[in-house]
Amino acid sequence: MSTKAALRPPPGVGWATQVTLGVAIVFLLCAWAIDLTPGALANLPQQMVTVLGFFYPADMSYGASRVLPALIESIQIAWIGTIIAALLSLPLALLGARTLFPRIARLVKLISATARAFPEILLAIYFVPIVGLGPFAGALAIGISSVGMLTKLGAEVVESIDMGPVEAVQAAGGSRLLALRYAVVPQVLPEIVAHWLFRFELNIRASAVLGVVGAGGVGGVLLNTLRYRHFEKAAAVLLLTILVVLIIDVASGAIRRRLLR
Repeated sequence: MSTKAALRPPPGVGWATQVTLGVAIVFLLCAWAIDLTPGALANLPQQMVTVLGFFYPADMSYGASRVLPALIESIQIAWIGTIIAALLSLPLALLGARTLFPRIARLVKLISATARAFPEILLAIYFVPIVGLGPFAGALAIGISSVGMLTKLGAEVVESIDMGPVEAVQAAGGSRLLALRYAVVPQVLPEIVAHWLFRFELNIRASAVLGVVGAGGVGGVLLNTLRYRHFEKAAAVLLLTILVVLIIDVASGAIRRRLLR
């Protein structure tokens, strides 16, 4: 080893090490705040097996008579909510693109962030007194909540497009509206529709919970079975819900791959 190498001071703590230590400290503080102890983690597998034993065997006859209609209603809620969000988010995504509307984009992004801040279940609690109990309140809650995410993703897609066709339309005397119609929308629509389908998958899961607050769907059925400790019926609700969600995920994923290909 050379003399210079021997006298070289040890390197200081790097940025990555500092971030790792900060994350570890925050994790330990949060674990202490929620009473996450090594003993609780050690007992968790045994407790999970014990609780899962309550749900066996599943009463699938109850699932066929009560759960399937509620699942269909959840799918309908998610579909209507997604359509509402798609219709609202497409123009907002165009207005939220800094490359097209730099002055309006900041306001649109603020609206999008505000919509994302409210979970679906809180919006459902707000809409139930307005429109009454039932799936309509759930569809509105899912639609408004989905607008924030779809607007953000759509604006990012619009900002990444090739501006050459837009400039060509405007150079030929076309208006801003014609440029959007013939140069922007054809470029972004396949990817935006793929985002809509992905959001529909998420909305299926969200709609399964809204029944807890009276906004329709399978959540109300699940709540009633757990409230009266009918665990075998609750197991049928969970199994059928998981099955339906998996089927929709596979179908939606295949369609999205075809769109983005």
